[in-house]
Amino acid sequence: MAETTKVVARKRDRAGKGGARSSRREGLIPAVIYGDKQAPVMIAVEPKSIERDIHKEGFFNHRMQIDVDGTNYDVLPRDVQVDPVTDRPLHLDFLRIGPDSIITVQVPVHFKNEVLAPGIKRGGVLNVVLHEITVRTKPASIPEYFEVDLTGLEIGHSVHLSSLAIPEDVRVVTRDHNATVASIAAPTVVREAAQTDAGAPAAEGAAAAPAAGAAAPAAGAAAPAKK
Repeated sequence: MAETTKVVARKRDRAGKGGARSSRREGLIPAVIYGDKQAPVMIAVEPKSIERDIHKEGFFNHRMQIDVDGTNYDVLPRDVQVDPVTDRPLHLDFLRIGPDSIITVQVPVHFKNEVLAPGIKRGGVLNVVLHEITVRTKPASIPEYFEVDLTGLEIGHSVHLSSLAIPEDVRVVTRDHNATVASIAAPTVVREAAQTDAGAPAAEGAAAAPAAGAAAPAAGAAAPAKK
């Protein structure tokens, strides 16, 4: 589990678009904290305390503690609206969580030891089917990531969901507990591309031959006309 990020914010006096615009003019990011059967809290976040984390992997399953005028809220990020031109955050949604909350998050999958996979050494390609795995668990039990060891995998071998080390207090949300996470695929795309390139000259030659043959009779037909 990753460390909890500390975020600094203050309460917003006004809700709605007017209050959001006012916060942005002050250099802050308008946001809201909701959930856990409590009333929403309208806040404005200090950009420096969160901007570096927004584009990191696993941002939406990363626990945060927001200090709002001296009151701390344990939260998970749930939505980020960004400016389409500057890519700067325009609004943030946070889900309030308690120690007994059960939440659904997407946990990224990491792969290691590709150099120790014989199939990859022979030109095979790592085909990732599941980049993230959806789980339900308590906030304190959210895995930072799931790790897949590729050591010894040959071309045609697969890694299945059932082979991952899932903590006891974490439940995978899936209908297929033996779903494929990744496989070592043969480089068929490369071979097909090479075959296409090799066949191109032959096709051009075949097309050129009839054209040459057609030109000969035309020349022969022109000779009697001169007589």
